[in-house]
Amino acid sequence: MTDAPLVLGIETSCDETGIGIVRGHTLLADTIASSMDEHARFGGVVPEVASRAHLEAMTPTVEAALAEAGLRFADIDAIAVTAGPGLAGALLVGVAAAKSYALGLGVPLYGVNHLAAHVAVDQLEHGPLPKPCVAMLVSGGHSSLLLVPDVASDVISLGATVDDAAGEAFDKVARVLGLPFPGGPHIDRAARDGSGTAIAFPRGKVDDGTLDFSFSGLKTAVARWVEAREASGQSVHVPDVAASFQEAVVDVLTRKALGACRKYDVHDLLIGGGVAANSRLRALAQERCDAAGVRLRVPRPGLCTDNGAMVAALGSDLVAAGITPSTLEIPADSSMPITTVHV
Repeated sequence: MTDAPLVLGIETSCDETGIGIVRGHTLLADTIASSMDEHARFGGVVPEVASRAHLEAMTPTVEAALAEAGLRFADIDAIAVTAGPGLAGALLVGVAAAKSYALGLGVPLYGVNHLAAHVAVDQLEHGPLPKPCVAMLVSGGHSSLLLVPDVASDVISLGATVDDAAGEAFDKVARVLGLPFPGGPHIDRAARDGSGTAIAFPRGKVDDGTLDFSFSGLKTAVARWVEAREASGQSVHVPDVAASFQEAVVDVLTRKALGACRKYDVHDLLIGGGVAANSRLRALAQERCDAAGVRLRVPRPGLCTDNGAMVAALGSDLVAAGITPSTLEIPADSSMPITTVHV
């Protein structure tokens, strides 16, 4: 698609300033400035710290993306930006920057949904999405099942977490086990030396007939198990706890995802979001999809976590679909529903 417009995407929904540039479904640049190290000592993301970091990182990260792609500002045809959901202050920085760039360059602006962008990004690696597909998004803030007839205009919520998101549970369990923040990669790493069947942790809502998730009870069960062991003077084998907790999470996630595929007679499953980088989730999802005759799509780990490429990818889809651009009055909506793909 050499004649497709060049779209620059801006992502600032949490702690990473992501800038991506795409032409059609071809990724030209994907640069990220993370403030994760600044949050690690607090054991979680501090919104005010994240907002300040976005302010400081925005201009140099945009310039780095242009340099990576070998482009100038004048080459950009459209700007896309995450308008929600996310941290309000962090979103405001990105939306304000996007409005400024769009106004200064005289190009259209597209405010997009962060979650829909996690679906759209897979196209940069695996080509156009099947229509329809089921998408499962799992991250620190979201655990969602979606029916996606068309990522540019039609995304339907099938189920979501009723309490802790999967990534949030990973972070909290990591803290219980004395592992660093963010917890996901550290639990994944520790679990490789443990057994996923060592401890029978509960599977919340797994057989309740819904497509919703619950991980709060699992998180509490892990904490209580560790407390009981320590109180009785017994050792805690971190790899076994990590592996058993991780197995409980991915068991529920994959069962619910394939349940959605069966219920809606869909044969393509996409998994996105930061937790999609988890090695056990990827392996179990592939195993169960193969057994069920479902085609699985998971972006490479670098495209699962928050990034500007995903925003640019969804922006490119909106341009190609002829969607009316956003106005310069678009708000930053921290609680934007998934059914709102663009504003």
